[in-house]
Amino acid sequence: MRGRYNSEAMNDIDFAKMDGLVPAVIQDYDTRQVLMLGYMNAAAYEQTLQTGRVTFYSRSKQRLWTKGETSGNYLNVVSIGSDCDGDALLVKVKPVGAVCHTGTDTCWGEENKADPLLFLHQLQDVIERRKAQMPEGSYTTELFRSGINRIAQKVGEETVEMIIEATNGSDERMIYEGSDMLYHAMVLLSEKGFRIEDLVNELIERHEPTWKKH
Repeated sequence: MRGRYNSEAMNDIDFAKMDGLVPAVIQDYDTRQVLMLGYMNAAAYEQTLQTGRVTFYSRSKQRLWTKGETSGNYLNVVSIGSDCDGDALLVKVKPVGAVCHTGTDTCWGEENKADPLLFLHQLQDVIERRKAQMPEGSYTTELFRSGINRIAQKVGEETVEMIIEATNGSDERMIYEGSDMLYHAMVLLSEKGFRIEDLVNELIERHEPTWKKH
């Protein structure tokens, strides 16, 4: 990802507010975990933009410091955004190796591990791209071309197979068939113009004490 990123930061970042520095919150683009906090001056910000690797201004060394310059554990930039006041940055990155100098994933000692549920959002994005581009050789493309009746039929078939494995099969096969069922359900949602998030929002609504069954 080096050198290929989106910059959403405003041009009028207020470096003067904090004696030439602005805090930069570093977040893992994939896991959404906050990795560390550093500070940038105008020169560090410009170098970050130019190289695609996070560069800070080191207050202890009194110089620019590219994260990973000695360890090789670079922070490759995906996007940069600033807050509403233009005096703080959110930098989304793909880290190489441990982030903290102590060897931990984050400077708070937390494990940088994605919530598996985030993958459903990514998978739905892939399904949407297949629908838009219809690449040859893709099973998802074949499903979309087969039409909604066939897609719905596949959801039913995979649901039945999951039930069979749950009642008379193995747990391993139940998970396997359940994954097939969920994937085909997401394709069906996409065909109807919806996403898996729409089901999640419905469940959130049902969790409210005031919710009543339709």
